[in-house]
Amino acid sequence: MKEINSIVKTSFFKKIFIKICRILGYEIIDQSSFYVPTQKKSLNENLNIQGKKSITLPLGETKVSRKVKALTIIYRSCTNINMLTQNKKRLFDKEKSEYTFRSLNSIIVSLNQAKKSFPQIEFDVVIVDYNSKKSDLDQMQKQLNKSYFKNSIISLNLNEFKDKIKKVNAENKDVTENQMSNMSNIHKSLLIAKNQCKDLVYFVEDDYLHQQEAIREMIFAYERIASQTNRELILCSTDYPYLYTKIDPTNIFLGSTKHWRVVGETLCTFLTSLNILQKHWDKFISMCQFEHYPFEQPLHDIYKSEYCLSPIPSLALHCTNVNSIYGLSPAMNWKKIWDENENY
Repeated sequence: MKEINSIVKTSFFKKIFIKICRILGYEIIDQSSFYVPTQKKSLNENLNIQGKKSITLPLGETKVSRKVKALTIIYRSCTNINMLTQNKKRLFDKEKSEYTFRSLNSIIVSLNQAKKSFPQIEFDVVIVDYNSKKSDLDQMQKQLNKSYFKNSIISLNLNEFKDKIKKVNAENKDVTENQMSNMSNIHKSLLIAKNQCKDLVYFVEDDYLHQQEAIREMIFAYERIASQTNRELILCSTDYPYLYTKIDPTNIFLGSTKHWRVVGETLCTFLTSLNILQKHWDKFISMCQFEHYPFEQPLHDIYKSEYCLSPIPSLALHCTNVNSIYGLSPAMNWKKIWDENENY
């Protein structure tokens, strides 16, 4: 009987202690049971609290001073052009529209998951489309109708930007019609971000398949790393193969479920803040007015003074040709992520 009373008393005081710790913002770890009673989670679950703190064992807690308030995703689509600058076929050898639909599905799934985890964050998706068939636009709208966030589709008017593009590029060649439409779409996307974005913006092309946790991880990583470094960031969702063709010094940061390394180059799919966009506006816009070599050179110039990071392993798969150094990310199940987004 005494033993039972002792257990009851211990249990009672333990509950009171846990409640006090929870009120004061402390965490308790019970390593014998692999459990965090203050959060009612096991140790291998996500222990971060969005906007408040990032927890990584055994390093402990990082106070979040840079809280994410909103995320706008600007999705650039064009289902009638297979490859921008090549005639090669893509991985899985499908029509371009299939990549557009599956990529959009992966973003919607990832965003819906993030919306459940971050009810305080305002999410919205804007599709900027160039010259896709009406049936393809209808399909994209059908997919958006399944989402839990604001969304819209805008058709690009090429004449709005065509005269602002220099007709000869950095290699002294004529700028192609395909490239003009691409540059115009980027220009329109930047203007939308500048005028509508409230905090973070994710520019993404329509051939990137995202893992379900991609948006959650990018938000957690942004808050943690921006708070640690006290600076705004650029995040690339993809671990490109070409990043392994050079031996460059770098810095490694911890996110929630991924490592993040500082990189000096990306393509045109990246997440950043309105602050960064405004700070480097002229460089961003220059990418839409003159075709540099490489095309993303203005972005690379920005990365010389700002932190740009990419995840290891990748959060997204770039569905280009199988031999492209800009495509298949290492240590990633490419077929699995393709199949997961079949039922859009």
